[in-house]
Amino acid sequence: MDMMRGTEIAAARLTDWRKLAQGLHARYLVDDFAAGVRFLAAVGEAGDAVRHHPRVRMWAGHVDLELVTEDAIYREEDGTEHVVEWPTQQDVDLARRITEIAAEHALAPDPAAVSELELGLDTAHAERIAPVWAALLTGDAESQGRGTPSDEVRDATARVPNLWFGDEPKGGQRFHVEVYVAPEAAEQRIAAAVAAGGEVVQDGDGLTVIVDQDGNRGVLCHDVSTVSED
Repeated sequence: MDMMRGTEIAAARLTDWRKLAQGLHARYLVDDFAAGVRFLAAVGEAGDAVRHHPRVRMWAGHVDLELVTEDAIYREEDGTEHVVEWPTQQDVDLARRITEIAAEHALAPDPAAVSELELGLDTAHAERIAPVWAALLTGDAESQGRGTPSDEVRDATARVPNLWFGDEPKGGQRFHVEVYVAPEAAEQRIAAAVAAGGEVVQDGDGLTVIVDQDGNRGVLCHDVSTVSED
């Protein structure tokens, strides 16, 4: 199944969901753990019907869901195909159904609260060092390049954040964190970091690089390609 582009995801108008990193994310507020279980039981039945299910994390006050297709097809301009982790039409369809289920259970969405954390390692030798990090982070050599045409390390069970490799660093810092948030939450998050002593050193196209007082970099990301224009 073909991966969906940002404009296609925006056109789907998934009001409860936000595209963060590789997946569609939603958070629903629940009164207690039991309410969350009842909601997830209904979500599970909907997933069984189409043989596709979300990734789930649950606490007493909310349920977090992520929808992603593990074998989506990405095509380069020359027609070369890659199997990647990315939203497809089945994710959009199931997202719509889950939104209906949440309404049936009288659960309120909290899309501005969703977030995703990834790691970045700047290096000129990604192919050489990626196996070390695949073994260290996941214990599985197959996690290198899993769901991506690059050497990025992704754990099949999502126990640890994805690790991707950037260009050779210009300064001393090689590792940095990337925090993905909903577009409507980005401005407040940046302002909070600046108020705490951080400094914006780069901003644009959904990426804001912030350094702390010691010069350590972090990147705040929001996917502007999936934002509907009206």
